[in-house]
Amino acid sequence: MLVLAIVALEVPLATSTADRVDAEIRSQARGQADVVASSASELVSPPDVQGLETLVNSAARSVRGRVIVVNAQGRLLADSAARGAPIGADYSARPEIARALRGQADQRERSSASLDQSLLATAVPVVEEGRPVGAVRITQSMAAVDRAVRRAWLGLAGVGVLVLLLGLAVGWIIAGQIARPVLSLEETARQVAEGDLGARAPVEGSAEQRTLARTFNEMTERVQRLVASQREFVADASHQLRTPLTGMRLRLEEVHAESTDPQVREDVDAALAEVDRLAVMVGELLELSRAGERDVPGEAVDLGDAARRAATRWEGEAASRAQRVVVTGDAGPVHASRADLDRVLDALIENALHYAPADTTVTVDAAPGAVTVADEGPGLAPGEAEAVFERFHRGSAGRGGPGGTGLGLPIARELARRWGGDVTLANGPVVGAVARLVLPPPA
Repeated sequence: MLVLAIVALEVPLATSTADRVDAEIRSQARGQADVVASSASELVSPPDVQGLETLVNSAARSVRGRVIVVNAQGRLLADSAARGAPIGADYSARPEIARALRGQADQRERSSASLDQSLLATAVPVVEEGRPVGAVRITQSMAAVDRAVRRAWLGLAGVGVLVLLLGLAVGWIIAGQIARPVLSLEETARQVAEGDLGARAPVEGSAEQRTLARTFNEMTERVQRLVASQREFVADASHQLRTPLTGMRLRLEEVHAESTDPQVREDVDAALAEVDRLAVMVGELLELSRAGERDVPGEAVDLGDAARRAATRWEGEAASRAQRVVVTGDAGPVHASRADLDRVLDALIENALHYAPADTTVTVDAAPGAVTVADEGPGLAPGEAEAVFERFHRGSAGRGGPGGTGLGLPIARELARRWGGDVTLANGPVVGAVARLVLPPPA
């Protein structure tokens, strides 16, 4: 917009300036010609050759052009050019001189074949006692006029560039002042998105920006209260459920110990299994309620070492299922909590062991910044790659397979995202499913 404004202002101004410069040069040439004609009026009739030579040479230096004086018949009396026409040469055929000899001043541009350039010719009559007795002609190169016009154009262009630079500098300063509150709000929004619900945007800038910052802070505060109340409810409910579950288990174990009826004992064993499953679910709900909070600072954790330790922890469980856990590859450090990383790897390996059949291998492959856990199970049905991360969703394989709570994968993803990472699940290249954990490198 600034460039368009400068162009819109300077083009008419430059055109007007060029016209004014051209008019001034023409006016100066006419004025010099009138002065020379006035001075030559006493030297033409009778001709004073010496006086005329002195006059035209002096005038030529002043106007920076060629000055000649002719008599009433158009014959040359004096010429400022060192190698001009001889004295007495006939100039009556030149249109500007012919008109001056008729008593009328003339000024025109014409091309000179001998000089190969455009000339400005100004001719005025030399008047004595009210009648023309000769004429004075001044010829100037139009190159001088063009140079003057170019200087005017360049001057205006320089002013335009200077105005543009000053405008850009002022615009940069103003844009910085306008953008600073927006950038602060963006940084605060990023902090909130990363889980820091206590972040607040500074209230600064224009009235609209201050209103936006206050509204954002109010929204964040409401979200923080809502999330906190939900987490408190889940945590309190999980804690409160543990006591009756423990009491229920004790009573069922007592019934199991006192009963001798095989059917009763079988029913009690089934009830105990459901109580254990409910207890695991309560514990996972409590873990999920805390998944978005960073209760410990992050550190540089060796991802390959964490994968090997996780495989060691699940070797016994795998052996009891006639399965194997194999670790391949190596990885460098990542930024996370050691406990959270172990919890994520445990969830992924446990999920792979549950869905893989006997006599198969669960492969844990460590690479820089990522770990993949591949099994040889039934894999995912179409459209389940994201659905399995919803709470309590177990997928088609889970509904017809081993028991579970449907909370392991959601907990793993929440814990990974706590540290700027993620967990994804996809079908393997041939069979089974491949879970992938990605974590950022240490800061």
